[in-house]
Order: sequence, then C-alpha cells, then structure tokens
Amino acid sequence: MEGNTLKRKHSRIRTAAVIALVVAFLFALMWFLQCLLMPKYMKGIIEGAMTAEYYDSKEPHEVIFIGDCEVYENISTAELYRKYGISSYIRGSAQQLAWQSYYLLEDTLRYEKPKVVIFNVLALKYDKPQKDTYNRMTLDGMRWSSSKVDAIKASMTEDESFIEYLFPILKYHSRWNELTSDDWKYLFSHDRVTTNGYYMRVDIRPQKEFPPAPRLTDYTLGENAMSYLRKMASLCRENDIELVLIKAPTEYPYWYDEWDAQIVDFARKWGLTYINYQDLKDEVGLDMTTDTYDEGLHLNIYGAEKMADHIGAFLVENYDLTDYREVPEVAALWEENLRFYDDLRAAQQKELDEYGELRSWGIGAVEN
Repeated sequence: MEGNTLKRKHSRIRTAAVIALVVAFLFALMWFLQCLLMPKYMKGIIEGAMTAEYYDSKEPHEVIFIGDCEVYENISTAELYRKYGISSYIRGSAQQLAWQSYYLLEDTLRYEKPKVVIFNVLALKYDKPQKDTYNRMTLDGMRWSSSKVDAIKASMTEDESFIEYLFPILKYHSRWNELTSDDWKYLFSHDRVTTNGYYMRVDIRPQKEFPPAPRLTDYTLGENAMSYLRKMASLCRENDIELVLIKAPTEYPYWYDEWDAQIVDFARKWGLTYINYQDLKDEVGLDMTTDTYDEGLHLNIYGAEKMADHIGAFLVENYDLTDYREVPEVAALWEENLRFYDDLRAAQQKELDEYGELRSWGIGAVEN
C-alpha cells in the first residue's frame, strides 16, 4: 500500500516536472522568436534603437535633453563635452510626443538626477496619439517600470492594445518575410548608433524653399499636451532641476507665432527660460546652405556643433555645472564617447567621398 502511494507520488512529481519543463521551453521559444522578430533599427531608420541605448551609458549626466528629432539631430553632445566639459545625454526619439517626453524624464530620474533638463517644444503641436510606428520606436526600448506602463497607456492609438506592448511578438509576428541577416546578427546584442543620444550626419543638402504655412482654424495648443508640460515643470521643480524650453532653429515643420506666444507666456508664469533658436540663427552662426543634411529639416554635424557651442555657453554661464574634463574617471568614459564620435564621423565621410551619399545610414525618420 505504502509502495503504491509512493509510486503515485513520484509519478505526479515526474509529470509536474515534465509540464514545468515544457512550459519553460515554450516560454523560452516565444522569447527567442520575439527577439528575432522585433525590428533591430541598426541601419537606415536607427531611431528605434535610441531609447534603449541610454541604459548602456556609464557616465553621469548633468544635462538631459528630451524631445524629438529637433534635439537628437541638432545638438552635438560630444561637442558640449569637448568644448565645455558638459556631460549630457539626449533622450530623444522620432516624433516623441509631450507625454512620452514626460515619462522618459520620469524614467531618467530612476537612474540619475540632472541639474538641467532641456525640452524642445515642437511636440506640443500634437494633442493626441499619432502613429503606432513612432510609438513603438520610442516605447519598446524603455525598461519596464510604472513610467513605461503609463507612457504606453497615454500613447496608444485606437488600433493598439497594451498586450502587444507586453508581448511584442503579437505585434511583430508577421515580420517573418522581412527577416534579414541583421535580424540574426543583432539577435542578442546591438551596435551603438549615437553619441549620447546625438544622431550624426556629415552630408550636406542645402535648405530648400518650404511651402507657405497652412492656416489653422484654432492656434491654441492642446490641453492634453500642455498638461504634460505642466507635469514636466512640476516634476523638475520637485526635484530641484532647472527646466529650459527651446525651439530648434529649423523652420519646418512650422512653428506658428501664436504657438510661440503661448510658450512665452507659460515660461513667464512658471519662471522658466525659453529660447527660440529660430530667432538666433545668425547669432549661432548657422548657414543653412551648409549646415543641414536634408534640405533644412534637420542640422548636420556642422550645424549641430554650432548649436552645441551656443547652448553650451548659455549653460555654463547660467548653471553650476561640473567640468567633467577635470574628473578623471568620468573623463575616461568620455574619451571612449569621443573616439566613437570621431570614428563615426570619419566612416561617414569616407562613405560620402566614395559614393556621394551615405548608403549605410539611410535617411532617418523624417516625420516630426
């Protein structure tokens, strides 16, 4: 009797162990397939790799930029360090919406507390979620936390569901016929694509003439977007962080005078600095025949370094920032960043000289 009971017990244990192994195998298989099928963003449109890259950064950052392509393509973080010793990072992504910027800032504060946060205001033109493609490029790379959960909920379009963010394989399962060798190459690791969030381009395409700005029926910036700007200002105030608002110097997509007046008023009420670089192009020294790579939508490296020179001078004059060139352990980390920056610059220039275009770097995500 006792022997039969013991056998049945052992049998149940073996059955449970087999079931557990099968379940573990299925979860491992699903995780593997998910890693394989998710976009890698290593070539062409690399912006989808930017969010996750922040977590690999080892040095402290006293200045954090948040926003869309008007920060990550227009300000050279390497130049900020090289000229002023400012250690900064751009937590940027394509069409980064105001609520996404807020939650990325909230996420950043889980790891460090900068002295200055700089937010580019163009995103305030959007008051509701836009496109799932851009949502995924911003949100997939965030580490899981309450900030990511809230960012997803705030960003989802009507066609999206939270479960697809929780299990990305549900979103990307149909990529089977799009897989390339890069999907295998970058299955478990990724190459670096930015210098502390800065997206480099060395090519030159002069600014073209933009079409007339369309008239709007209502020039009021949306309440949803502005509510997140208020939350951003409150979060910075609670953490003794200086919030600076900027508008990048590029002229398209349009930034209306009526929008600008609302930001001027907001900055006045909250006691914030707001800098509209569209009014300062001459002071910065920008030449839009040579300082843009895509006909005036974004700056190339020459324009981004000029912007860094100008905003860096403003930062060291107005805020008590550390010159990290004088801090050996941080300077050593930045030397690695500068080597990557200079090597990437040389590689892009070599390809440009050889082919007349940057074939390996694509055109970037151009929609704001």
